[in-house]
Amino acid sequence: MKITDIPFGTTGWNSIATTAHPGVTGTAYWRTCHFGDIRVRMVEYTPGYLADHWCSKGHILLCLEGELHTELDDGRIVSLRAGMSYQVADDAEAHRSSTSTGAKLFIVD
Repeated sequence: MKITDIPFGTTGWNSIATTAHPGVTGTAYWRTCHFGDIRVRMVEYTPGYLADHWCSKGHILLCLEGELHTELDDGRIVSLRAGMSYQVADDAEAHRSSTSTGAKLFIVD
């Protein structure tokens, strides 16, 4: 990732409007900012959330709270707890998220 043409700035995440994204079960609540071609999000998954799609977009994802389960299209399941992260390139490995307890994430893509 090359970051260009973005001046120094700060983001007050609590002032960013929340959008709801229902899953198969549960809901993801996003607070989203765009900086050039880079999307940055604070995402909260409700307990019992299961994504309604397989994602092939690249991300750098940090779990801030709770526990996140990421299923890869080859059958592997990776679990993240607070303080853990993952990274995946665009079109590298399709994945989908779920959580039984809820999770709060910081995502750059």
